[in-house]
Amino acid sequence: MNLLLCYPVNERHVERVRQAWEGIRLIFADQNNREESERKLFDADYFCGHVKQMVDWKSIVRQGRLQWIQSSAAGMDHCLVPAVIESNILVTSASGLLADQVAEHTMALTLGWLRNLPAFLDAQKKKEFIRRPTRDLTRATVGIVGFGGNGRRLAQTLAPFHTRILATDMFPEDKPPYVAELWAADRLDDLLAESDVVLLNLPLNDSTRKLFNAETIAKMKRGSLLVNMARGPIVDTDALTNALNAAAAGNADATIAGAVLDVADPEPLPADHPLWNCPNVIITPHVGGQFRWRNDDVTDLLCENIRRFRAGEPLINLLTDKKLGFPIRSKETPLWIDVKDALRR
Repeated sequence: MNLLLCYPVNERHVERVRQAWEGIRLIFADQNNREESERKLFDADYFCGHVKQMVDWKSIVRQGRLQWIQSSAAGMDHCLVPAVIESNILVTSASGLLADQVAEHTMALTLGWLRNLPAFLDAQKKKEFIRRPTRDLTRATVGIVGFGGNGRRLAQTLAPFHTRILATDMFPEDKPPYVAELWAADRLDDLLAESDVVLLNLPLNDSTRKLFNAETIAKMKRGSLLVNMARGPIVDTDALTNALNAAAAGNADATIAGAVLDVADPEPLPADHPLWNCPNVIITPHVGGQFRWRNDDVTDLLCENIRRFRAGEPLINLLTDKKLGFPIRSKETPLWIDVKDALRR
């Protein structure tokens, strides 16, 4: 039986996996090499990682060998094609694994935009001591769209700023006391109308692709900030660019004041794309999930799920409905954000 590891591992990680699954044959692939990863997937019974370009999942599923996909990413669009969704392959995600770092990056960029850091940094380069207007996060109403692992960690991070936190989710359960309202997903319009800052933490699937289009953006509170830390295609890039240009020009019908983006569509964003020229946007190159010990945590999750898989216990972050692209919070499905502290003791 072969377990394919398709994420950056060192000798320590490999030894840990071998100890967790004695007798398993490990094979390795570079997640940036689509051809190598695809070829080795045909030899794999189990897979941990994510290939950064789409492989021929349809043929891999048709072969009938692969039994389990453990993603090393929270977003599952890299593998949840129809063939995988309709198959009997078990799929577990890394939902919540990057929540601390995504929260840090979200706060850094959001505060940077609100406190007008791009203008001050530009003035610093010119050696100009000029005051610029700033805005406050304190006492703002912040709307979190998608209240999974990343969304919940963001709410924890925002609470000390005395913000009023609203959230929407497909499964609006277990509202923390520091969240003012946790609504069903169909109340998105209510959240948009009230929020000074809107944070996107949604998975990419058929129901969320271009969810934030011209019509949706027009429903946002005037002068609000849109923050996308999830997946680029959730936002219609042309509609966003038009809205940002309208705000920069001072148009009376402008709604949002600006945007913060760690993701884009297309990605990477071409150098000649007009979004780069919008003065009211901060763009970073999909680095919100970067952290020093990320591959340690992926290995922790994999090894615990190997133990559970072999013991017939419920898997962490199991996608009980693969069409959704994320694990559902329930008593039957343990989530990484709920068990990680106990595992590290």
